[in-house]
Amino acid sequence: MSKISDYIKVGLLALLVTSCSFQNSEDKALYLNSEMAVEERVENLLQQMTLEEKVAQMCQFVGLEHMKQAEKNLSKEDMEKSDAQGFYPDLHSTDVEKMVEQGLIGSFLHVTDVKEANYLQSLAQKSRLKIPLLIGIDAIHGTALVQGATVYPTPIGLASTWDTTLVKKLSVETAKEMRATGAAWTFTPNLDVARDARWGRVGETFGEDPLLVSDMGVAMIEGLQNTDSDAYFNVIACAKHLIAGSESVNGLNGAPTDLSERTIREIYLPPYKAAVDAGVFSLMTAHNELNGVPCHADKWMMTDVMREELGFEGFIVSDWMDIERLATRHFVAEDQTEACYQTIDAGMDMHMHGPEFLQPVIDLVNEGRLTEERIDESVRRLLEAKFRLGLFENPMVDETVTETILFNAEHQATALEAAQKSIVLLKNEDELLPLNISKKLNVFITGPNANNESVLGDWSAQQASDKVSTILDGLHEIGTSCNYDYLDVGHNPRHVTKAHIKQANKRASKADLAIVVVGENSFRWEWDQKTCGENSGRSDIGLAGLQQDLVEAVYYSGTPTIVVLVNGRPLATEWIADNVPVIIEAWEPGSMGGKALAQILFGEVNPSAKLTISIPRSSGHLLSVYNHKPTHYFHKYVTSKSTPLYEFGYGLGYSDFNYQNLQLSKQSIGKKEKLLLKVEVTNIGKYDGDEVVQLYLNDKICSVTRPVKELKAYRRISLKAGETKQVSFEITPDMLVFLDKQLKPTIEEGVFKAMVGGSSRDKDLLSIPFTYVE
Repeated sequence: MSKISDYIKVGLLALLVTSCSFQNSEDKALYLNSEMAVEERVENLLQQMTLEEKVAQMCQFVGLEHMKQAEKNLSKEDMEKSDAQGFYPDLHSTDVEKMVEQGLIGSFLHVTDVKEANYLQSLAQKSRLKIPLLIGIDAIHGTALVQGATVYPTPIGLASTWDTTLVKKLSVETAKEMRATGAAWTFTPNLDVARDARWGRVGETFGEDPLLVSDMGVAMIEGLQNTDSDAYFNVIACAKHLIAGSESVNGLNGAPTDLSERTIREIYLPPYKAAVDAGVFSLMTAHNELNGVPCHADKWMMTDVMREELGFEGFIVSDWMDIERLATRHFVAEDQTEACYQTIDAGMDMHMHGPEFLQPVIDLVNEGRLTEERIDESVRRLLEAKFRLGLFENPMVDETVTETILFNAEHQATALEAAQKSIVLLKNEDELLPLNISKKLNVFITGPNANNESVLGDWSAQQASDKVSTILDGLHEIGTSCNYDYLDVGHNPRHVTKAHIKQANKRASKADLAIVVVGENSFRWEWDQKTCGENSGRSDIGLAGLQQDLVEAVYYSGTPTIVVLVNGRPLATEWIADNVPVIIEAWEPGSMGGKALAQILFGEVNPSAKLTISIPRSSGHLLSVYNHKPTHYFHKYVTSKSTPLYEFGYGLGYSDFNYQNLQLSKQSIGKKEKLLLKVEVTNIGKYDGDEVVQLYLNDKICSVTRPVKELKAYRRISLKAGETKQVSFEITPDMLVFLDKQLKPTIEEGVFKAMVGGSSRDKDLLSIPFTYVE
């Protein structure tokens, strides 16, 4: 008899016993009364649950269809290594269905079809207590794993908008599309602060700055959860990954992280504090170890810091199979039972994913190593989530409404606006852009990302062609006066051939303009071909394959050349930066990305995005961040420039902006005082445009070393050609706080420098000193 069969039989027996004991109870169904307070409903239900039913709420499984598909593609050994596909070798999908009916599973992920979601919920309604399932999905930038959904730009592009209002709006829309397809919990925002471009997951972060990551994360949480209401969630957001896996020792996902507590608290923890303050209701721990302790067994981070220090009240979920890896990868547990003990003792509430959790936890309670009261803590949080989501009242989705919500006109418009604001113009030599929309140009276009779904980025399913605007699609739609000669070199960046390169040079020479679209491939549906995204770390962050040769061949044709980068991580493209007249960082701009790019090329949209991560010259230039310490560049590299290729906060438009008359309301600030900083910004160009005004501060002399500058505030403004606006910022004492030698927050008397401008580059900043006095 299999272990799963044992679980099912034990569960059935416990259900029969408990059912009898509550047979004559008058209040056993009070938890179904939506008029009762959530806390009362939780306690009423909890009292009626067996230990098995309680632990089952902590168990998550992959969806039935996902399981069936994975079975075709993966061996048991492959599954153990995979972070994307899962199935259970000793467990048939029909066994999973029976477990749902018996109340032995509390959650599912990778359910991407509303019919499957409804079917699973219908099975849960057959269980004794009718507890609905919590269905989660990786809706990282829209619920893009669902066929037909709206795909917004990936988070690194969203951050490049510097527009938190827009991010909140599209998160509200994402929540609507999630609920319309059966999901009520998303594993986002990713609050990892990205400081290593080798790491494949940079594209699903908001960049390298703790303040901007915090602000974008909060906007996403508020939009997803509807935190304006204390009693109700649209969906549940999940802040991840606890913590600092974005700065692993070798840039690889899941590799060890070894950082000082100062770096953790100054760089990596602030976004989580902001998320907790915003009411985020779930957290996810990280694949990696932190300073020798696997994050899934890190009681200091999960319990001491998140719960006791920061006041987190929601639930914590493991990442994909990482509880198992305490025994199989980290070797801090001798077996799965010990792994389960360590993670729950540390503060874990839910296991992602599979059958190897229910029985070990039951055994641990029966043996007295874990108390049932500790299990109750986790289950209370999980039940509260389901009540606040309204799942007990409405577990099913009206399938007739689904198609009216997915990719509707309003969501398309938001996706287009987000794409327009996320695309960064890095170089525009001799004002080659914008192109004359009425001029009949012969345009040559090529590159592996010119006409495919690379614009969708990671965490997206392959979408129908009528729901994706590729770069070539966008050119045809907007630049209707032009003739296009498209050379198809395939969609895999590593499959460009010498024959392609020779042909590109020849055909480009006959054109008036050449556009080369290069970058990376984040296709989850071609997992083995990816060069970017989850588990796609790189030792070399240049253009993969022969893409650099392709760009050079087109450039040396003599035809004016535009390079468009479609990618989820910063790429080292120094030769292109030195030679090609126009460079555009499109990131992965989503469903409407091609149209948005074409609108920028032809001047219908004035680009306004700013980088939220520094672009290094090579992988050897890492760590390349703007908020470095004073001695970071004390000595220079002897074979290349030491500075980044493009700095944090940088981005061009078709207008130039002049900063002048920087003033402070007074020259000093005290503990309970504020300074008002004002600066005049003028659009000195010919086009109306948006500018992102950025405020940085520096502590001149301090008892511990401080960054050369830190972003403290920013404002996105619109200016007509020739218009001047005065922009104001309040400088408050909390902006001056730092961690002293004992890691305690403090402010020291002394001189500070305020810097304001259009990027973090020194030459783009005006500066003014002020003093802090007690």
